[in-house]
Amino acid sequence: MIVSRAHKFVFAAIPKTGTHSVRRALREHLASDDLEQVGLFIKRAFPIPELARIGHGHITLAQLQPHMKPEEFANFFKFAFVRNPFDRYVSYCSFVTREVGDFDRDPQQVMRFFLANPPWHHILFRPQFEFIAADAGSLLTDYVGRVEQMQQSYDEIAARIGIPSAKLDVVNSTRRSDYRQYYDQALIDGVANLYARDLELFGYEF
Repeated sequence: MIVSRAHKFVFAAIPKTGTHSVRRALREHLASDDLEQVGLFIKRAFPIPELARIGHGHITLAQLQPHMKPEEFANFFKFAFVRNPFDRYVSYCSFVTREVGDFDRDPQQVMRFFLANPPWHHILFRPQFEFIAADAGSLLTDYVGRVEQMQQSYDEIAARIGIPSAKLDVVNSTRRSDYRQYYDQALIDGVANLYARDLELFGYEF
């Protein structure tokens, strides 16, 4: 997450949505007293013990809200990126088994395993809406960009917060085939059930 008082924005970093590319572009415009919490590649923490103890940069907007003045939280431009849940699920399965190569050997077996044993404790597995929604379920964001149109979304964000846009770098990516090639109907149905709220809120389909 990044909180910039200089440019009056909050970037909520949803896991597996190209967050490090966006972070890298935004950092060039941060003031010395702007805040970032991140745990991969570099480590930075908010000067707020309750949030620093989280230990990673995927702080939710609901977690941040009590630590900002109400008028700041209301008026700051709050944005995030989301990704097709079917694609994101493939990315998760590939990422967490990368060291042993299970996904490369039998991707559908890995995908079925996590469907049968959902690791809800793992921050990278959590539904995307949880990072940007209030407890009641309504979105707290002013803008939700799409990984599928990442550069266009970032251009719109940069214009909104008053900074020059830049070409986003590719950071922390993996090489895979089109996500649709990994699915059969049972996997489609399982992932659709798992991330039903994301599909509903963000308008994605297989």
